[in-house]
Amino acid sequence: MNLILLGPPGSGKGTQAKMLVEKYDIPQISTGDILRAAVKEGSPMGLKAKEYMDKGKLVPDDVVIGIIEERLKKDDCKKGFILDGFPRTLAQAEALKRLLAKKEIKLDAVISIDVDEEEVIRRLTGRRTCKNCGAMYHIIFSPPKKEGICDKCGGELYQRDDDKEETIRARLKIYKEQTAPLIEYYKMEGLLKEVQGTGEIKEIFNRIESILS
Repeated sequence: MNLILLGPPGSGKGTQAKMLVEKYDIPQISTGDILRAAVKEGSPMGLKAKEYMDKGKLVPDDVVIGIIEERLKKDDCKKGFILDGFPRTLAQAEALKRLLAKKEIKLDAVISIDVDEEEVIRRLTGRRTCKNCGAMYHIIFSPPKKEGICDKCGGELYQRDDDKEETIRARLKIYKEQTAPLIEYYKMEGLLKEVQGTGEIKEIFNRIESILS
């Protein structure tokens, strides 16, 4: 099962990816994770990526694709994979298509988890983090026993800058600009499967499963 997972920040994409990993016994390939792993391993592509990362620059597409190619050669990808966070642009989608064609790998589906913007904002702005131990809470879904105080260590809870509404709206705007063309692209390729990302976690997972089966 070879999948691409799309979804805005706060769509629950990470949670669903973990459940898919367990169900299908295939790895979740997150570009951030594999970039860091390649740098740590000191692979040829990892060293190339490190040059850009050390300068605070974006790693170019050809290097990212090279790292994905290295990752797909590993044994755990024999049964399939879940690409998470890649592609982000049309150029990356085209580069990925060429790579998969070269390796004679067929994509089974591109799953797009759709969540309304206001729901994403409600989910993300409600997050609170402990200043002391880093424990995470949510004022609606998993509130602390005492408001503003961590259950685990009694530390003060705060809202991180990237969980503030204006930051989230800016991130969503970028996501929409980058992803809207991808949605269209994979629709044309006949691979796009859209899933409603609201409701219980298990309910969303059942929707994904019914598409895949």
